[in-house]
Amino acid sequence: MRRRAIARLTAVLAALALLVPVHVADAAAAPVRYEAENATISQGVVESNHAGYSGSGFVNGTNATGSYVEWTVNAASAGSTTLAIRYANGTTTNRPMDVTVNGATVSAGRAFAGTGAWTTWATSSLTAALNAGANTVRLTATTANGGPNLDYLDVDAGGTPNPGTPVEANGQLKVCGTKLCNQHGNPIQLRGMSSHGLQWYYQCLNTGSLNALAQDWKADVLRISMYIQEDGYETNPRLFTDRVHNLIEQATSRGMYAIVDWHMLSPGDPNYNLSRAKTFFTEIAQRHNGKNNLLYEIANEPNGVSWAKIKSYAENLIPVIRQNDPDTPILVGTRAWSSLGVSDGATENEIVNSPVNASNIMYTFHFYAASHGSEYLSTLSRAADRLPIFVTEFGTQTSSGDGGNNFTRSQQYLDLMAAKKISWTNWNYSDDERSGAVFKEGTCPNGPWTGTAPLKPAGVWVRERTMTPDDFPAG
Repeated sequence: MRRRAIARLTAVLAALALLVPVHVADAAAAPVRYEAENATISQGVVESNHAGYSGSGFVNGTNATGSYVEWTVNAASAGSTTLAIRYANGTTTNRPMDVTVNGATVSAGRAFAGTGAWTTWATSSLTAALNAGANTVRLTATTANGGPNLDYLDVDAGGTPNPGTPVEANGQLKVCGTKLCNQHGNPIQLRGMSSHGLQWYYQCLNTGSLNALAQDWKADVLRISMYIQEDGYETNPRLFTDRVHNLIEQATSRGMYAIVDWHMLSPGDPNYNLSRAKTFFTEIAQRHNGKNNLLYEIANEPNGVSWAKIKSYAENLIPVIRQNDPDTPILVGTRAWSSLGVSDGATENEIVNSPVNASNIMYTFHFYAASHGSEYLSTLSRAADRLPIFVTEFGTQTSSGDGGNNFTRSQQYLDLMAAKKISWTNWNYSDDERSGAVFKEGTCPNGPWTGTAPLKPAGVWVRERTMTPDDFPAG
């Protein structure tokens, strides 16, 4: 009797369910696509002679300043959304465009770098605020070369709540297997910038520049690079420790993660500075152990020293940190300028076969794309499948941080790091005269900081890749 009653009740509920609309609140709606060939076009034509496009064709704009494509985009409600622009640029020259929404510039001189061929399509994404109802989104060429070929504009239709700042979205980080994971145990990738030495370019890290890093660049992480020698920490430990304290608080207030970088470089044996490191990290860990947005990088670029000595250094320092801070991930430098040994002819095998005896740690890898080619790229790819890796420093130029930019090789590295969720910080957020400093000389300390006008070519390139929307999975 009881069984039959339950069966009848189940049947009634099932029938009622057919009458009630089902809402899946947590499912993200697919983006709405606006094809370029259906947009308003000024100084351009619709073509279909390069494969790989969506819809019935793409827009080939006239090579002229001021040529544009404009879409009318409808939004159900006002709010922030993601605009994804699919394009191809078969030249080696950047073809920048201003992106405006309802007449207001949301990205000035946005870079559309070469994609390698006119049949190779890429996507450039940015965040913009839309009004409820109809909106105009216009892309306008800013140089005589015109813009790239434009395929479509995808507009996020909503369904995924704004996660807030990177720290609000991810909370306390931890190492899980070979990945950096968030508070929900999901692998994530952090992207951001490294400062230059605090003894030289502290003036580049002020309210305006850090606001720009967090809000305009939408960076997840700031690497605070405190040199030990070269007129750094050893000359005035109190001054430089206080500068690090300040920058930790600045990053925290903006919802960014902060890497505390013990920037030892010369001498290359980290044991030379072991006593200093114990003093410094004890104070840092004691003061900030209640924060959930830190990572400790305990040896920037060991060089001229064996892996055994680097490992010994780490195993002497890590317990000192853990006495005061049991939770913050620790990043360990690797042999030969943090190249996993490849710069000395070694491989990641020496670490795999003799890892540091500690938990919640990662190993660092550094590269400079104009100097470090396929051997380094292959090493990073292999190592990331065997070890937890964080790229705490890289540049698009030579290993001196200067010279010409190799954006093609750099993009290969970034594609690999995105695919394997390897976090990174780029060198460097200053106005140093070298090509690797993102700001033009004379920008610090007064700016301007936002947009592309104050940036060198490397700055334009890395800003665009830093501000691409994050994929931070929730629990």
